[in-house]
Amino acid sequence: MTTTQAQATPDVRRTVAAAGTRHTLGRVLATLARSIAIFVPVFLVATFVTFALRSLSGLSPARIQLGEDATPEAIARVEAQWGLDRPFLVQYGDWFDGVLHGQLGTSWTNGADISTLIGLGLGVSLSVATFALLIGVVVGFALGTVAALRRTTWIDRAITGFVTAISVMPAFVVGIVLVAVLAVQLKLFPSAGYIPAEQGLGPWLAHITLPAVALSFDVVADVARQLRASLIAAYRENYVTGAVVRGLGPRRVFFGHVLRNGLGPALATLGLKFPSLVGASVVTEWIFGLQGFGRFANDSAQAGDVPAVQGVLVVSIVLVVVFNLFVNLVLARVTPASQRGV
Repeated sequence: MTTTQAQATPDVRRTVAAAGTRHTLGRVLATLARSIAIFVPVFLVATFVTFALRSLSGLSPARIQLGEDATPEAIARVEAQWGLDRPFLVQYGDWFDGVLHGQLGTSWTNGADISTLIGLGLGVSLSVATFALLIGVVVGFALGTVAALRRTTWIDRAITGFVTAISVMPAFVVGIVLVAVLAVQLKLFPSAGYIPAEQGLGPWLAHITLPAVALSFDVVADVARQLRASLIAAYRENYVTGAVVRGLGPRRVFFGHVLRNGLGPALATLGLKFPSLVGASVVTEWIFGLQGFGRFANDSAQAGDVPAVQGVLVVSIVLVVVFNLFVNLVLARVTPASQRGV
């Protein structure tokens, strides 16, 4: 190799690396643009339907404040104070403008700011849901990977049986067992309550561990099953056979070809699981004495507090869209099928 060729080699490598970076960035930006293009109309339609719930429900703040025996004149006066006597589209426009500025309205029951009330409960639920998702991802990926690598063996059958068993266990039943054994009998964790992370990382983790474990069972089961199935399917593809024929080692074949192509279904599952962990854990929050997002939504619905319910639905929509956007960006970065636009 001449001196000129030796000097040119690093330049070529840098050029190839820069081209690869630009290609990856362009793919991620394209995924982001597609997701935003879907998000905007979905958000507009969802917020419109959400706001229309008040008219469809027939509920009124006057009924909550004055009772069922209120006169029509008193009802009209209270509704005028809340601006409910204006045209529907005018009300929607004012409400939607507030949503864009993070203002979700005022509670019919206590006159409190709904954004503040949701923020208090959402912090609790996000802490528990994030920890539950972390447990589910770590344990589910480990079980799914081992089952796929030891497919058709007793290890695979044992993991499949275990995953099937925990998938049918309701979170509230698991929560009751955890409280009875680990909190009441062994006194390893507090049985109820919540302490913010600002007051100490240790107490915060201690209070969210049991509810997170109770909620993680379903995530573990779904991730393990999806990952096992997709990894086994990837092992049967021609590109894996070709890699083995070329003499690549099992570790390189697994990490370079099988795992990257098998991650898609498991990651897509997470996009649906996280929002449900945040909002669908009402019973679990009751068991562990948590004033979370799901419990606030349940209390608001039972009280007929329509603005609070509308705020809960808006936040839920945002959580679903944002987390699925994050999952799509990860898929676009790590999976070859997404990189090819499949």
